[in-house]
Amino acid sequence: MLNFDEARFLDIQAGAVALADRIDAFIGERLAAGATNLFFVGSGGAGILMQPAARLLQTRSTLPTFLEMPAELVEAGSVHLGPGSIVIIPSLSGTTLESIRVLDYAKDRGATVLTLTGHAATALAEGADVNLTTFAADDTSSETFSIQSLLIALSVMRARGEFSTYDQVLAQLRTLPDALLGVKRGFEERAAELARIIAASGYHIITGAGASWPEAFYYGMCILEEMQWIRTRPVHASDFFHGTLELLEPGVSVIALKGEDAGRSLVERVEAFVPRITDTLQVIDTADFELLGFTPEARALLAPALLATALERVSAHLEVLRDHPLTTRRYYRQLQY
Repeated sequence: MLNFDEARFLDIQAGAVALADRIDAFIGERLAAGATNLFFVGSGGAGILMQPAARLLQTRSTLPTFLEMPAELVEAGSVHLGPGSIVIIPSLSGTTLESIRVLDYAKDRGATVLTLTGHAATALAEGADVNLTTFAADDTSSETFSIQSLLIALSVMRARGEFSTYDQVLAQLRTLPDALLGVKRGFEERAAELARIIAASGYHIITGAGASWPEAFYYGMCILEEMQWIRTRPVHASDFFHGTLELLEPGVSVIALKGEDAGRSLVERVEAFVPRITDTLQVIDTADFELLGFTPEARALLAPALLATALERVSAHLEVLRDHPLTTRRYYRQLQY
């Protein structure tokens, strides 16, 4: 595979899966102590990657769960945040300023803060009540954060008697690093083709629904826009027919990410409509990925990680094709703002 270290990837993803027992112990302890709600509070891409887990809890657990932007939470506050709150703050660098501020804000209000970081010896790692650090980098963090946040959600539901298949799903998750590597290998040729298609246009509509939506949002904003300076319009498949469809015309690029959960039908509605206007629709469907030993339930839960691992291959080809390294920035962490 192009510019890819298989051993490094397996080691990083195994590190994320290995946090399962520590996450389960932390969540079980906090809920037993009377925790009343849970906040996922992440900046930028890390926050977006928490969305599938937050939505899972909002739809399948009775524990009140909130998804907040750190800067806005500090400014606006929340009557729900207090001594009974569990606050989850993800940050790859461990130095994100908005996240450091919200950590202090949450602790001042008596909340218990768990940080998920890619680096130890950082402000967020050292300032939390509990920190879980598993090394990652930009090209591997989408999967690691997706896995960690999913483990949090599953542990919450397990502790509350809301998820009876926890042990079976966790057993499958322990084999996930190898499964993700298999997805990458099988997707490499398609990734090169998609990179050529993306490079040929300066504007893309990217959509998804259910667990695939956050990855569509993330890939459009954090990869194509931030790392490649390509204009995108991420839009949830439910909202596609409430405005964005009017931007369709022949030649407009549409990228649809399709998972295997209840949101699938919403993406299929977009998939059926777009070819009536433009022939540049590209669909990435997790159902096409071979995952031996994974149940339909686990496949649906893993859509964010599966899509992220496939799209990383697209990014690897895209940066070479466009001669634009993914690490190049003009403004992000280059200027004060």
